[in-house]
Amino acid sequence: MSVDHQMLEQQMIAWRRDLHSHPEFGFEEKRTAAFVAQKLREFGLDEVVEAVGGTGVVGTLRRGGGNRSIALRADMDALRISEQGEKSYRSQTAGVMHACGHDGHTAMLLGAARMLAEDGDFDGTVRFIFQPAEEWGKGALAMLDDGLMTRFPFDEIYGLHNMPGLPVGVFQTRAGAIMSAEDNFEIVLKGVGGHAARPHSGNEVLVAACAVVTNLQTIVSRRLDPTDIGVVSVTELLTDGTRNALPGLARILGDARSFRPEVSAEIEKQMRLIAEGTALAHNVAAEVTYTREFVPLLNDAALVEEAFAAARSVFASDNIRVRREPMTGSEDFARFLEHVPGCFAFLGNGEASSPLHNPNYDFNDDGLLHGAKFHASIVRRRLNAS
Repeated sequence: MSVDHQMLEQQMIAWRRDLHSHPEFGFEEKRTAAFVAQKLREFGLDEVVEAVGGTGVVGTLRRGGGNRSIALRADMDALRISEQGEKSYRSQTAGVMHACGHDGHTAMLLGAARMLAEDGDFDGTVRFIFQPAEEWGKGALAMLDDGLMTRFPFDEIYGLHNMPGLPVGVFQTRAGAIMSAEDNFEIVLKGVGGHAARPHSGNEVLVAACAVVTNLQTIVSRRLDPTDIGVVSVTELLTDGTRNALPGLARILGDARSFRPEVSAEIEKQMRLIAEGTALAHNVAAEVTYTREFVPLLNDAALVEEAFAAARSVFASDNIRVRREPMTGSEDFARFLEHVPGCFAFLGNGEASSPLHNPNYDFNDDGLLHGAKFHASIVRRRLNAS
């Protein structure tokens, strides 16, 4: 007996809103993980394992005798943002909210698990991966470090993310690079602070810090090949100064985005040269810390075509779109693609939707059934029972 899609949609809405009301930050998703595990067991999955990579959950569903395995992944964590608005299901946790739609991603994958558990119609193994801590790029690595690939092996993997600005009912992806790497940096300048009325008596760092911030803008405009995509953003400038005291310490923090390791390396090289050179010119010391948090997300071309084919049974033909350009946001789904091929795609969240990571954002429930159906469709296509 096949699942009643109208009833399933109402269930997914209820699940999503429950999760929205109880958001949890990365590696703190204990209630969320318990909720997911309980639902998967209710659906009758063959195996449900909790605490994978901290708070991750992996459910396994087998049908037939096929030896191929597909993974479907959803992220579960929320952000440290205070939700605005008066929704009846608004966050009940002060300072934390689902501002990126991971509540919706989780509900969609739960819906697909129920659909596939009840309807079957595939031959092989499906791994349902509910991942913690995507927002700060540690969750996928934590699950991989906890033996994900050996304990729950799979041949390929698929993931979805909602996209504000795209109409509901639109499916969008592209082959190759679709999301960027993210590097983080901190530049510390050290000098000698002093009285604001006597700058000559010390060696303050604020003017040097401002010069560093300005000079960093030349990395992309003057040091990178114009055909390469790169972004360098300073997001914080902190000092130990006050109204009448010049600072002796300044911290400049930010992030950089790119799609090729060579570009990332060049950004770091130029950043070090600029920080050290500017510091020398102002007679202060500079220390640069540069870390790589996310790798580029590179979709497998053949599996992108498979994803488009699976989408045709779910979305209207004119709503299945090739994304023309990659986006400079980052996603740690890319870590799984270092081990197996896969495809990451976007689902429309509505043209009037607030942006991701905005305190007024909300996942659009009208997209839930589309996502669940796509998950089920790609499984049936890739694990064809006929």
